[in-house]
Amino acid sequence: MRGSVVGTAVTLAAGALLTAAMTTATASPPATTATPPPRAGASQPVLVDCLWHRTVRPADFILACGDGNSRLTGLHWSQWGPEGATAVGVNMVNDCKPYCAAGTFRSYPVTVRLDQAKPWKKRPEIQRYDRMTLTYPQGRPEGFKQVMTYPLWD
Repeated sequence: MRGSVVGTAVTLAAGALLTAAMTTATASPPATTATPPPRAGASQPVLVDCLWHRTVRPADFILACGDGNSRLTGLHWSQWGPEGATAVGVNMVNDCKPYCAAGTFRSYPVTVRLDQAKPWKKRPEIQRYDRMTLTYPQGRPEGFKQVMTYPLWD
């Protein structure tokens, strides 16, 4: 009888430890790679991506969220503020030839301009850029103009 009481106590203790470990693991917040939001009261607008993450001065930014066939990389920001933001970098664009899954990514130097800082619908106390303009100083992807302007996610 004494052996079964000890066995039961050990089993209960192991179960309690396992439950505590699992609760701690599931209660932990998920890791994030997004830039932390600006501190409260900060006047810096944010750039909102298609997954609703907000960033300040990101090094990379996906333009074609559905398929990833256009993204900005190596962004170096010279300006970031309420009046706008400016960076230089590279637009990596899939030529989709003969079709997108078999296409080749091509690099195009680009100047990025963000402007029209407005309240974000999701968090009205935060200003977010509403528009992005890309300027290609040299070559550009087929079908693109030298200056392309896009609305940004809200």
